[in-house]
Amino acid sequence: MIIFMSEIICITNRKLCKGSFLGQIEKIAAARPDRIVLREKDLSEAEYTVLAKQVMEICDKYEVSCTLHNFVEAAAMLVAKNIHLPLPVLRTMTDEIKCCFESIGTSCHSRNEAEEAEKLGASCIAAGHIFETDCKAGMPGRGLDFLREIKSSVNIPVFAIGGISTENAEKVIGSGADGICMMSSFMKSKDPARLISALREVTYSCE
Repeated sequence: MIIFMSEIICITNRKLCKGSFLGQIEKIAAARPDRIVLREKDLSEAEYTVLAKQVMEICDKYEVSCTLHNFVEAAAMLVAKNIHLPLPVLRTMTDEIKCCFESIGTSCHSRNEAEEAEKLGASCIAAGHIFETDCKAGMPGRGLDFLREIKSSVNIPVFAIGGISTENAEKVIGSGADGICMMSSFMKSKDPARLISALREVTYSCE
């Protein structure tokens, strides 16, 4: 029997934290998700760089992979190994800059975008949004059939994002996702370790 463990990925949004954002990151990192993606879209590049350095230090402390977001030059300056980009930004990257990173992720919302992302050298894809979510209020989720379509169209890992919870994570993994991305649950959790433990129970699959 081979046991596969799907990735559990925390997407940050400091505005959802009721207390200290860095304190919350510390608790999450201590609980050992597979990745923390620092996605603070409202910050300037200078502000983001300062915060990214602090978050990277916390992740290094707990040996958790840290992925920076959007700001390519800042990520390269901080010698970040991983970056996640909007697809339009990925389209502008030169091969020379791509070589600065071990992993380049991007967000995709259609099969055509997923196929393009793979051709552009993306290492992984975040496909969404799968279910209805407060972050996309009023917009229906694309659903599990969409996830299956994306998964079948590329040969790189596909992570599901949007409205994912402990209640539906098993269905997401069963539909082919290589991992799940969650934002609100992590940012608001008083006990990230318990959350991750619950997710681990439903994201194991056997063959």
